[in-house]
Amino acid sequence: MQIMTGGFAAATATSQQALALYHDLGDQAGQAEAISNLGFARYVTDDYQAAAACHQQALELFRGLGHRHGQAEALNGLGIVQRLTGDYPAAAASFRQGQTLTCDLGDRFQQAVVLNELGVLQRLTGDYSAAATSHQHALEQFSDFGDRNGQSHALNNLGLVQQLTGDQKAAAASHQQALRLSHDLGQRHEQAEELNSLGELSSRSADSQQARDYHSQALAIAREIGAPLEQARALEGIGRSYLQYGHARKGTNVLRQALAICRRIGALAAQRVQETLLQLRHDNLAPER
Repeated sequence: MQIMTGGFAAATATSQQALALYHDLGDQAGQAEAISNLGFARYVTDDYQAAAACHQQALELFRGLGHRHGQAEALNGLGIVQRLTGDYPAAAASFRQGQTLTCDLGDRFQQAVVLNELGVLQRLTGDYSAAATSHQHALEQFSDFGDRNGQSHALNNLGLVQQLTGDQKAAAASHQQALRLSHDLGQRHEQAEELNSLGELSSRSADSQQARDYHSQALAIAREIGAPLEQARALEGIGRSYLQYGHARKGTNVLRQALAICRRIGALAAQRVQETLLQLRHDNLAPER
């Protein structure tokens, strides 16, 4: 709940307290679960190295205990971090292992969780058809369970695929529906993600003012809850909206802020933002430092 509402520091503290208690009790399964939860708290605050270490440690503990549900959860968390750091082959392997475990266990809910994350990887590697199918199936399963949190994730991810395949009307509907769900649930991090997605969609339709409005809302939330990746994403969107509007100086300055955050957390977007700034410098549009 603390992670869902943006209380990342509180979530981290709670997980660490739980870990200490389980350690004192000698409860290895409890320790593994607490470490896995700590990994998720680390990843949403974009501490990827610490998150990967947590999920790997949890996975090893769960394997030693023969706890397959826990293994599936840890593999999913590990796959997310591997994807965020650009190790796509490793991420695919983690998700596939997680899929196998959830299928063997007949755990349809966890299958939907893994399928949704696999869909993101499929989008990033250019397999849009597979990605759309994965997100649609995940959405259907989350809907069957009445899980609105899962539905919001699947809808936003589906919208990103729809953007890339040119179905802008469907993308807008998916992102807006996801945003309504996240707002109703009080999920601050997800709201920032979905507002950024809407900003990117507006940019595709050349509505730079609307794009900037969405990204500015996302930036305010991301700063409030301490989510650097969404801050960088929002800043990049704002910077590009200024460029689209012909304001090279403003755009360049904001893109530099985005680049600084990307470099600090090791986000893959750093290369893309750097290339844009270099192109602006080459075209003599970027002001000197």
